[in-house]
Amino acid sequence: MLFFVVLVFGIVGSVVPEDTPDIPAFLEKGNCARVSAFPKFDLRKVGVFLTYSEYGGRWYQTDIIEIPYQPYTKCINSFYDYSEPLYGFSVRTAGLSPEGEHLKLEGKIYPTEKFPASHMLTDFPTVMGYPYEVIDTDYNTYSCVYSCVDWNAYKTEFAFVFSRTPENNGPATTRCKSIFAKHGIDFSKFVAVPHTDDCVYKA
Repeated sequence: MLFFVVLVFGIVGSVVPEDTPDIPAFLEKGNCARVSAFPKFDLRKVGVFLTYSEYGGRWYQTDIIEIPYQPYTKCINSFYDYSEPLYGFSVRTAGLSPEGEHLKLEGKIYPTEKFPASHMLTDFPTVMGYPYEVIDTDYNTYSCVYSCVDWNAYKTEFAFVFSRTPENNGPATTRCKSIFAKHGIDFSKFVAVPHTDDCVYKA
């Protein structure tokens, strides 16, 4: 998927005039926000009575900039399992499609040597290589994550509000809305991910 995105960026940047409307819907004019890395992000951080990574466990996507290659639109949740050999997380993400089908993706998220630990890379079998930048988190309530790739005058921009509880307009949304605005990311582009009584969280 990343190769496809980069290829499209290359084509757009080199042969498509900037005033043409015939570009993929997930591309838009502009450049990615220059977000600052979350300082001293610790993948292995543990609480007083915990023996596992505090960032690990279940997260719920409550607000997102929609992603065309994410096959689900509601009940989206992920389970992060820290791996010491990987120095990262094995991740299972699941949710319901618009048709109500339960779908799941499995992959990995981990830092690279080029960037600080809070700037990770996603590695999924069909969607690999896009950034996962934690720009703020308290580990236990919210995580504000930015994912953007730009090329010349265009960008593909995604972002996520992760919450430990499947609620919209909760404390995670309030906190991340402020954080994204601080970094110049337009929160009006976000949509709320429905978390309703028929949700089953099996990621």
